[in-house]
Amino acid sequence: MQTSDIASAVGSSKSIASALDLAVDDAVVLQDSNRLAVRLLPCDVLARVAHVAHQASAEFEVEVARRLAGTGSPVAGLEPRVEPRVYVRDGFVVTLWTHYEPVSLEDVAPAEYAQALARLHAGMREIDFAAPHFTDRVAEAQRLVGNRALTPELGDADRELLSGTLRTLSFAIGQRNAAEQLLHGEPHPGNLLRTTNGLLFIDLETCCRGPVEFDLAHVPEEVSEHYPGADQELLRECRILMLAMVAAWRWDREDQYPNGRRMGTELLSQMRAALHPTVGPRGGDKRTAPG
Repeated sequence: MQTSDIASAVGSSKSIASALDLAVDDAVVLQDSNRLAVRLLPCDVLARVAHVAHQASAEFEVEVARRLAGTGSPVAGLEPRVEPRVYVRDGFVVTLWTHYEPVSLEDVAPAEYAQALARLHAGMREIDFAAPHFTDRVAEAQRLVGNRALTPELGDADRELLSGTLRTLSFAIGQRNAAEQLLHGEPHPGNLLRTTNGLLFIDLETCCRGPVEFDLAHVPEEVSEHYPGADQELLRECRILMLAMVAAWRWDREDQYPNGRRMGTELLSQMRAALHPTVGPRGGDKRTAPG
C-alpha cells in the first residue's frame, strides 16, 4: 500500500471496529504489502485493509475461511465477535480476524508442515466452492510479461524466457490430466502460523483449483517429500511454473513487494537452474532448489 494511504487505511479499520463495539485505543501495523495488516488494541483483533478495488477478493477470502472453519481445517479464524463479512469505509475494505501471537517457524518439522497441508487439502475437498483455475493465475503472469508497458524493466531475453516457460509448462501440466481440487494457491512458509492451536494457514485470497502439486510447489522441498502420493515429475514442472509466475509479478511496474526487482532477478536465476540442471562431479544432478 502506498505510504500516503497507510494512515487513512488504519483510521478506517479503527472506525469500523469501534462501530462494532470492539475496544480500540491503538493500532499497530504488522505488515504492509498489497494489503495492510493492523493489530487493533486492546480488543486484539487483526484487521486486513485494502483499497476498495480489492473488495471482490476480500469477499472471496472471507467466504472460503467461513466454509473451511466448518470442516476443522487448519486455517486462521475470522473474528468471532462480529459478523464475518467485508466492511467498507472511506475507500477501503476491511476484514476482521483472530490475532495470533507470532511464533518462530524454525522448529516446524517438515513432516508436521506436510501433515497440516494435507489436512487443509482434505478440508477443501469437503466444500463445494467456485474458484479460479490455476491457469487463470498463469494468464495474469503472461499478461504482464506480454506487455512492455506493464513490465518496462524486464529485459528482452528474460521476457522471452518467462513467456516461453509460462506457456509450455502450463500446457504440459494440463496434458497430464491430474486430479484437481480446491487449493490454497500459495501455502509457502510466509502464509503459515505456529499457534497454540497448531499450524494454521492464512491469506486465502489466492485459492484456486488445480492439482495438489501446484500447492506443493510453494513449500520447501523437504516438506513436499513428506506429502503422500505426490507426482514428482508433475511437482518439478509446477515448481518451475511457480518460479516463472512469481518472477513475472516481481517485474510488474506497480509491484510493492519489498526488494521486488532483486527477488525477480534471483527467481530468474533459480528458474534457469531448474530448467537446465548441471551434472555433478560424480554424475548426479546438481539442481538449484526452486522453492
